[in-house]
Amino acid sequence: MTAAVEEKAGDQRPRRGIGITSLEILCVLLVLAVVFQDSLASILDIPKLRTASTVFVAVCVQALPFLVLGVVISGAIAAFVPASVLRKALPRKEVLAVPVAGVAGVALPGCECASVPVSRRLIQQGVPSSVALAFLLAAPAVNPIVLVATAVAFPGKPELVLARFIGSLATAIVMGWLWARFGKLEWIAARALERLPEHTGGSRWKTFVEAIRHDLVESGGFLVIGGVTAAALNVYAKPEWLDAIGGNIALGVIVMAFLAVILAICSEADAFVAASLSMLPLLPRLVFLVVGPVVDVKLIALQVGTFGKSFAFRFAPITFVVAIACAVVTGLLVFGGVG
Repeated sequence: MTAAVEEKAGDQRPRRGIGITSLEILCVLLVLAVVFQDSLASILDIPKLRTASTVFVAVCVQALPFLVLGVVISGAIAAFVPASVLRKALPRKEVLAVPVAGVAGVALPGCECASVPVSRRLIQQGVPSSVALAFLLAAPAVNPIVLVATAVAFPGKPELVLARFIGSLATAIVMGWLWARFGKLEWIAARALERLPEHTGGSRWKTFVEAIRHDLVESGGFLVIGGVTAAALNVYAKPEWLDAIGGNIALGVIVMAFLAVILAICSEADAFVAASLSMLPLLPRLVFLVVGPVVDVKLIALQVGTFGKSFAFRFAPITFVVAIACAVVTGLLVFGGVG
């Protein structure tokens, strides 16, 4: 009798996984746009609209496979690879552990959504905060998925891939050293410093699926925003504005840096948006690619929620300045100029 009641009650529970999210909307829109693009073009025979839709579909279709692959690998690492592996591999001296942690970011494919919880877990397991923060900044920018996506977005420009890797890694290492010298643990919220038990094996597959679902839903929405923005910039930005930005490197660097912060595009997708802005020199676009994964409105919000306001409002502005400086210096050295 009790079992029957429980079974009946279980049948009345709301079922999960059938809700419509931004990811499903993105996929449906892409499929409809590809299948009915000729019909839409004839019905809405507006040159600017046709151009904008072409740019939007191109950006999203190119970026989506890398986005999916990145979150799958990221989910697998979050579920099956304990954070203590990195801690055991680090040198004992903090000044040496920071660059090692930066290079170790190669092992965490994914966007900043995945690196924030991993870095918090490292701090909770006794890893120096400077080392964990260097890993946080490096992981979304120097992993193979992002670098391959950049190479695909910029065919024939391996120097840009190299410059992005060096500039992003330099940003992570410099910020780690700066935090080791000037940072204070009291700036980090107490909840981020509390020790947590190790993950048990019973629910690892559930963690894997949930991590993939969360990252795809979140990143899919930001990819749509990035695609729409790229399309709008290509169509509605006045030629004289683009000429002014392209002709003034300092202005272009500043504009692209702030654009990276505001757009908050996932690191697996930002290269395709930057590639669509072909009217700009390589240096401002490199700044966009280096700044975006280490400081944007989405990452700042994640840092506030994870480490607290006191930390985020100190760490983010300094990261912004350091990222611009590292990107500009790296670009000038690798490109031999502005590109």
